[in-house]
Amino acid sequence: MEMLIVLTLAVMPALTIVAGLKDMTSMTIPNWISAALVIGFFPAALAVGLPIMSILTHVGVGVAALLAAILLFALRIFGGGDAKLMAATCLWMGLAGTLPFVLWTAVMGGVLGLVLILTRRHAQPLLPGAPGWVGTLLAPKGAIPYGIAIAAGALIAYPASPLVVTFLAR
Repeated sequence: MEMLIVLTLAVMPALTIVAGLKDMTSMTIPNWISAALVIGFFPAALAVGLPIMSILTHVGVGVAALLAAILLFALRIFGGGDAKLMAATCLWMGLAGTLPFVLWTAVMGGVLGLVLILTRRHAQPLLPGAPGWVGTLLAPKGAIPYGIAIAAGALIAYPASPLVVTFLAR
């Protein structure tokens, strides 16, 4: 039974890693990843024995995050995939984990941006024959695949999620 619970808890890290890699290689985050995160939350919450009020709080946090993410999308700060991934991940983080998640995502986004600026400035002539996505990633003034930062922030903050805290307290 413990292994089944661990597998349900592994859904969020696994899918955010996939989202980050997909964003890095294609500059898109498929809708199925965010949908799978939303669907996968409920079995995980039930498996660890999260009380119904806590589950509803997680849902409220996810909805609030979606509304904030829609605003960021409308302001052209986030892409649509980033907005959906943030909201779906906040569902998993709940009230206790969302602030660390957002802060770590911002920090990792800054690091990612800095690394891309420096790499784009210095690595362009050094990468002949690289796959096409590398050229897209390193294009001067190209987009930043923020899904990477979201995935990193999620992985760092996940231990603060009530799901993980409840599981570890068993």
